[in-house]
Amino acid sequence: MSNTHSAKKMIRKIINRASRNKAIKSKYKTFIKKVEKAILSGDKAKAQEEFKLAQPIMQSSHSKGVYKLNTVSRKIKKLSAKIKAMPGAFIVGGGEA
Repeated sequence: MSNTHSAKKMIRKIINRASRNKAIKSKYKTFIKKVEKAILSGDKAKAQEEFKLAQPIMQSSHSKGVYKLNTVSRKIKKLSAKIKAMPGAFIVGGGEA
C-alpha cells in the first residue's frame, strides 16, 4: 500500500480516470450496437439516424483520450460503408439515401 501523500493521491486519480474511461467506453459501445442493430433490421433511415447520433459520441471518445483517432475513424468508416451498402429509399432532393 502507498505511504506518501502523493502516492495516495495518484491512486485516487487513477480510480477516477478508470471509472470515467469505463463510462465513455460503455457509451461508445452502446451507440455502435444501436447502429449495427438498425443495420441488421434493414431500416436504412433508422440506421442513418442512429449513425448521426453515434458519430459525435465516437469522436468525443477520441478527444477525451479513451480511443485513438485511427480506431474511431476506422469504426466510423466501416459503419458508414455498411449503411451505404444497404438498399434504401429515395430521399426527395438528394438522391439515394
